[in-house]
Amino acid sequence: MSQSAVHDVIVIGAGAAGLHCAATAAKRGRRVLVLDHAKQAGKKILISGGGRCNFTNMYASPENYLSENPHFCKSALSRYTQWDFIGLVNDYGIAYHEKTLGQLFCDDSAKDIVNMLVKECSKNGAHVQLRTEVLSVEHTADGYVVKTSQGLLQAEKIVVACGGLSMPKLGATPLGYQLAEQFGHRVVPVRAGLVPFTLHDADKQRYAELSGLSVDVVASNDRASFKEAMLFTHRGVSGPSMLQISSYWLPGESIAVNLLPQDDVFTALSELRQSRPRMSLRTAIQEWFPKRLALTLCEQYQWPDKNLADCNNALLQSVADTLHQWPLKPNGTEGYRTAEVTLGGVDTNEVSSKTMESRLQPGLFFIGEVLDVTGWLGGYNFQWAWSSGWVCGESV
Repeated sequence: MSQSAVHDVIVIGAGAAGLHCAATAAKRGRRVLVLDHAKQAGKKILISGGGRCNFTNMYASPENYLSENPHFCKSALSRYTQWDFIGLVNDYGIAYHEKTLGQLFCDDSAKDIVNMLVKECSKNGAHVQLRTEVLSVEHTADGYVVKTSQGLLQAEKIVVACGGLSMPKLGATPLGYQLAEQFGHRVVPVRAGLVPFTLHDADKQRYAELSGLSVDVVASNDRASFKEAMLFTHRGVSGPSMLQISSYWLPGESIAVNLLPQDDVFTALSELRQSRPRMSLRTAIQEWFPKRLALTLCEQYQWPDKNLADCNNALLQSVADTLHQWPLKPNGTEGYRTAEVTLGGVDTNEVSSKTMESRLQPGLFFIGEVLDVTGWLGGYNFQWAWSSGWVCGESV
């Protein structure tokens, strides 16, 4: 690699945001180089959505994002919308479908999205260089010098698009945060988001036999509420409702889980007591849940195995309250190993929402997951990658 290799823009990270930014900038005639230490581009895209890539959400809006500065994401999301990205997908003839709640998935494979992004880069003249580790970035009078495992590179501008800490086995590193701090940026404390919960040992043993069982619930705390499926696992609970609420959960807190959001349990049990007085309380509960779950709950809360005719209102109300407000107190989460995203990141108050350029360091840009912007489960984080990548690509 020539020591004098000069580029207008070096993008660090060949993920969703980095590739989209590079293609957008190159389309404007900028000389763009994308660097990544991985063997292939878009590794996180390839495994997303069960290998089908939930590439955006039809209902994406600023309300679906968490940040210390909730207004920051508005500009980018309004300037490059989900419909803009869907238009690009349509241009490439990629077949897709809506799964639920506006979530769009490839019919065939997530490779279709990666191939599209790589083709957009090559078509517009952006070069993607893999197996290249970034060792340091220094600011000079002429711009930036990037020291890599393949030699020195120079660029007028640098885009940090190397993501967060989630899924380290795919190559996640803290490089983005280190670069931010090197140039004086505050990093909002990071933690795993969209991640399964682990339970305390007693609960883990109690629910161990329920592993693989799924129920539709409403999971809520005083900050958020999500109506989706909950899945029991060997270590705790997962499924969309748990992943969603995990982004709003702090250690030590409890979560209220409505196990029967579509029913009024007290009314239903009272009516059954009238119509089928000889039915047992436990049999009634089994009408709502898989038998294993029903029996586990009955044992946990010591609900008596007696006929409904012999159950007073106080008992029925107690059962109803528990099923509508099942108290779940996680021990913790499974951490970055299985987390889909990283909460926190580069403080957006120090970054331009219009261009993604640092307010502290001219010529330095941040896009995608490295910023303190985290979307809900369901294609929202990819949309943030496309939107932030595009507005940056338009301005570098």
